[in-house]
Amino acid sequence: MSFAFSIFLLIFVLTFILKIPIPLGFFASATFYAFFKGIDLSIIAERMVMGLFTHYILIAVPLFIFTAKVMNTSKITEKIFEFASSLVGKAYGGMAHVNVIASLIFSGMTGSAVADASGLGMMELEAMRKQHYPDNFSCAITIASATVGPIIPPSIPMIFYSMLSGASIGKLFLGGIIPGFLIGIVLMVYIGFIAKRRNFARGVPYRFHEFVRATIIAFPALLTPVILLSGIYTGVMTPTEAGAVAGLYALVVAILVYRSMGWQEVKIVFIDTVKATGTISILVACAFGIAFVVTREGIPEIIANYLITVTTNKYVFLFIINITFIILGMFIDVNTITLVFVPIVLPLIGTLGIDVVHFGVVIVLNMMIGLSTPPYGTLLFVISGISGTPVKPIIKELFPMLLLMYLVLFLITYFPQIVLYIPSFFKY
Repeated sequence: MSFAFSIFLLIFVLTFILKIPIPLGFFASATFYAFFKGIDLSIIAERMVMGLFTHYILIAVPLFIFTAKVMNTSKITEKIFEFASSLVGKAYGGMAHVNVIASLIFSGMTGSAVADASGLGMMELEAMRKQHYPDNFSCAITIASATVGPIIPPSIPMIFYSMLSGASIGKLFLGGIIPGFLIGIVLMVYIGFIAKRRNFARGVPYRFHEFVRATIIAFPALLTPVILLSGIYTGVMTPTEAGAVAGLYALVVAILVYRSMGWQEVKIVFIDTVKATGTISILVACAFGIAFVVTREGIPEIIANYLITVTTNKYVFLFIINITFIILGMFIDVNTITLVFVPIVLPLIGTLGIDVVHFGVVIVLNMMIGLSTPPYGTLLFVISGISGTPVKPIIKELFPMLLLMYLVLFLITYFPQIVLYIPSFFKY
């Protein structure tokens, strides 16, 4: 190990220990490496800038962020919530079921777990409080249901994975549909069991005409994922173009149909989108600097050769990868894991005969579960913050739900057809 790379590793590790802003820590790591290695710093800068310019699929990211901001700022989330309530009826634990169904619908529009948790989350928590659900249980189910956000298309983490691996973004989106609904199903089965055991309130029964009314009102919002996905899979639009159309459609629905946004709200949405895009763009650019160092030092090859000496069995390899990424997900941001650690293991995928789409969906689900996993899962602190509930009691209620999500992760890891079945009907 060269002295320059030792300095790089030291700064890289200190970034997380000292909680330095991650883009700044990445940039400092790459800069000091170049300095001690005698490399012109302009090469690092060029890699960072060219990385942003040449990966055109990144344009889709701000478009999906914009769609999520529109959904959260307008009353579209309320219409989705009411529609989900009409589907559940008077089932035991009705409002908890609504929580899951609303998240499944909302995830088809935003592609972000944090957007789901922060947008629908407060509404879901307030509705469950009114029906006297314990706060810790309400927070736990809100966190668990939000993890489906980037599994069911669209998905921002899948866009990053597609950029890194070259996998078809269309097939990645399709591959996430069954795993996303599996998580929803196992959570609802668990809710049904717990609701009867704890005598949770039943849902509010809807008469047929009330169900029809809720459906008609929510219909313009529900068309958002239909437009987005049909545009992609009919070949009419690229994912980037579909993101633009979905964002524009959501804005038109919010302003003209539901009349829930004025020009001031539109201005706020654009400003928030620019801020979020800027933050992600800086992180992505600095990650390209890290990638330059890692590639120059041959780290992917070193790790690949080491793992091959440990095992040549793809199922054992997938087990090791799952454990590794679960641990990473407990401490590190999803975007950081995707941009820094995923490229290190990608060279082994083809060697071991693992489908790149299957691997992508497994990794994304793994990281989404990491968002909910103690001690530092992002969703834990988002929901704890907006609800005012301490993290510790939330974790106690969340633990059985995490086990169920890990069960789904196990199933899609070792039964690839769960992921690949729907993509097999499409050619890209």
